[in-house]
Amino acid sequence: MDHFAMSKRRSIIEIPSLNAIDRTAHVGRQLAQALRSAIASGELRPGERLPSTRTLSATLKIARGTVVEVFDQLTAEGYLEAQVGAGTRVAAALRDTPPARPSERAAPAIEETIDLPSPAARLMAIARALTPHPPVPFAVAVPASGIAPDDNWRRLGNRMRASKQAAPSGYHDPMGLPELRVAIADHVRRARAVHCAPEQVIVTSGTQQGLYMAGRVLLSRDDPVWAEDPAYPGLTAVLDDLGVRTCRVPVDAQGMNVERGLELCRQARAAFVTPSHQYPIGMPLSMARRNALIAWADQNRAWIVEDDYDSELRYAGHPFPSMQGLRPSRVIYLGTFSKVLFPSLRLGYVIAPLPLAEAFAGARAILDRHSPMAEQHVLAAHMKEGYFEAHIRRIRGLYAERRAILLSALERALPEGCSVEPSDQGMHILLWLPEGTDDVQLAARALTAGIAVRAISPMYAGQPARPGLMLGFGGFLPEQLQAAVGELVRLLRLCETADKRTNATVKE
Repeated sequence: MDHFAMSKRRSIIEIPSLNAIDRTAHVGRQLAQALRSAIASGELRPGERLPSTRTLSATLKIARGTVVEVFDQLTAEGYLEAQVGAGTRVAAALRDTPPARPSERAAPAIEETIDLPSPAARLMAIARALTPHPPVPFAVAVPASGIAPDDNWRRLGNRMRASKQAAPSGYHDPMGLPELRVAIADHVRRARAVHCAPEQVIVTSGTQQGLYMAGRVLLSRDDPVWAEDPAYPGLTAVLDDLGVRTCRVPVDAQGMNVERGLELCRQARAAFVTPSHQYPIGMPLSMARRNALIAWADQNRAWIVEDDYDSELRYAGHPFPSMQGLRPSRVIYLGTFSKVLFPSLRLGYVIAPLPLAEAFAGARAILDRHSPMAEQHVLAAHMKEGYFEAHIRRIRGLYAERRAILLSALERALPEGCSVEPSDQGMHILLWLPEGTDDVQLAARALTAGIAVRAISPMYAGQPARPGLMLGFGGFLPEQLQAAVGELVRLLRLCETADKRTNATVKE
């Protein structure tokens, strides 16, 4: 039997760390940690010889192969060293750099104070702001259950798998599957009056990625840019992360107030807008404002980044045409399939002026190479064979019905001081609250009560914030919407009562 080559000969059972192994659990992992602990605590000292793998496995009653794997792992980690003819010893180098004690290595995070890098707090706040709500009424951007993916989508997926068209392979063009880029170009030309060729289309993982790519391609740190006020939090997070100087341009009944933007920062390098359906309020950008924005971009050699948010889901008349069709050389157009199909698909697109297309491809490659190819193949076939446009017509009718039911329920029950913003587009409506209402606190209470509304006051920056709630309706049945309206009204009345009590106390 091997012995430790030290002045004091010890048996294995004299080392407590090795005798606490539970043989009903993962013994290899336990043995590795036991040896680490013995070395860290001084039970095993630098240069000390370990028993042979055969002796250790027999004594501990575990497989010798497990012991060999553990010794190999700890040798790779620098805890042990093996020499031919001399056995395995605790690494002599640990005399100069003793390992941290297990209590230090595994200290619970709650007890540990660490200095976070300066970007960490900002990114943590972004993570909280962009965390999606659970799929309960009135969560925004939840698609109708059972509508997408539909039977046609599943059938096409099965066909692609059977044909091995979408089989895993090497890296692909960061611009996306050529067939999908052709289908996207054809679709936006017909449906959105976009002027483009497939060579201008870059497939993305959604609008959020498209916004980030646009910022990386068009802007340098400290460049001035325009963004709407209020604005989509995902956009403001991108602009903050890029380190640009964001000028928040107020929104009124005609959309972004371009004249006010000229007063605030005429020399901006880009304007980020949602002209078809302003996020979060809902109005379209008027034609006069569109023309003024394009004139500014032409005069200043600036760029317009058009987030064509919810453009397909208009319930009265035809959707507004894109701004890109008015000035293709100055507009970067962003679209997504998340709303009309399903968000977990994670496919969208950027349409860039041709001289910028390769730069956008480079930005795409840096972020994550390209989108999954299997989904691109299925989507391309879905669009080419006419299922996508049929799907849009179907969900437009379904969502129009659900929107009407929600509006009717609100009209019957809303307390005084609340009103609905007029809008005939999208998957949410905006409910304005009485002045002074804490919409953030109300949204938190609503979530506790089982409904998910999104407060808009945090989306304001440069102008006084107006309290309001976004109510999504697309993914919920009529009876769910009606019940949720009842619960929301109950919370609004409780809030109203609390405000009256507070005012009465102040007067006394």
